[in-house]
Amino acid sequence: MLRDNTALSRLELDVEGHTAFADYRRAGGRLLIDHVETPLALRGGGVAARVMQGVAEQARQEGLKVTPICSYAVAWFKRHPEASDLLA
Repeated sequence: MLRDNTALSRLELDVEGHTAFADYRRAGGRLLIDHVETPLALRGGGVAARVMQGVAEQARQEGLKVTPICSYAVAWFKRHPEASDLLA
């Protein structure tokens, strides 16, 4: 489950003792995703995709639109057209 770490402005997912995250900024009803990072030990296992799925769910729950800035976030939205209604 994704955790909103407001102190660091990032949504975090703990997996196997590591933390993957998406850095964000909130502005005018939007969630801007600046950076998505997965620790080396977790790469290649779909963890970043799980983080982005959580970002989409969080945005939907809060009624926010998403502006993906990070190249991974942009690519994730291209691969998931079912979430395109969330794009700002």
